[in-house]
Amino acid sequence: MNNDVVLQPTRCAICGTVENSVEIYTANFDFEAFNPATFSARRLPDQIHYRIVKCKSCGLLRSDPIAPSELLEQLYIKSDQTYNQEIKNLMLTYGHYLAKLDKFVLQKQALLEIGCGSGFFLERALKLGYENVYGVEPSIRAVSKATSSIRPNIKLDIFRPGLFSENTFDVICFFQVFDHLIDPNASLNECYRILKPGGLLLGLNHNSTSLSAKLLGERSPIIDIEHTYLYNPKTMSYIINKNGFHVIKSGAVWNNYSLQYLFQLIPMLGKAKPILLGLLRKTKIGQIRLKAFLGNLYIIARKIEHV
Repeated sequence: MNNDVVLQPTRCAICGTVENSVEIYTANFDFEAFNPATFSARRLPDQIHYRIVKCKSCGLLRSDPIAPSELLEQLYIKSDQTYNQEIKNLMLTYGHYLAKLDKFVLQKQALLEIGCGSGFFLERALKLGYENVYGVEPSIRAVSKATSSIRPNIKLDIFRPGLFSENTFDVICFFQVFDHLIDPNASLNECYRILKPGGLLLGLNHNSTSLSAKLLGERSPIIDIEHTYLYNPKTMSYIINKNGFHVIKSGAVWNNYSLQYLFQLIPMLGKAKPILLGLLRKTKIGQIRLKAFLGNLYIIARKIEHV
């Protein structure tokens, strides 16, 4: 029980304003939602969310107010990695977009993934030619699932200043992480510091103006209590550019998912859904791989040297 949680106001991460917003959705959670299961990666969508507002100036969506950062960090530390059956498909998707960096990357000496889970993508990056790979992940359970070869390269921590030295990495990746950041500007500033001159950012996250988001509205899986901010191509480019980067490529994401995971995302069927999901998980039909646009965007940006 977390009935004593005091929610804190948020501000637009682009404009910096607190009150220049309009309410899109009212909050629908109770304080029992503040538990590690709710804040575990890729849990079964439950349509629980904070009050959602939209900045009148730039259009950025955000949760407001939210739980204090100290509590959220503890929930992520105690959370679990619940998508082990999807790892092969995620490796295909993330590896595909990492390969797009080949025409832009200066070197492949060192890569960092923020929110790396069990480090499965880091293994993929090694196969794609990166010499040294590192990750940051707060979930104790997720890191415990890393292979013995990858585990030593993962820092069990929240991404924050001081974990790495200046000008260390050629590439920094964040996959379905940016929406969760409480202070995205601080995180981008730190990415800027630890990237080498000309280094690249690669991000994949939800698109708040995608067709699926528009059609589903409040029932969309992206309207979720884990998400502090929700971006579209315009607001994502804006916040990246304002923090010292130049966006060089962006677009919609082709996702590789199993049939059972796609079924999991459908916001319907009520109490019958877990039963049907259980059946799909036990059959080969549920593991059929499909490729589709699911309302995600990718962005590639280069660190610009200050004049």
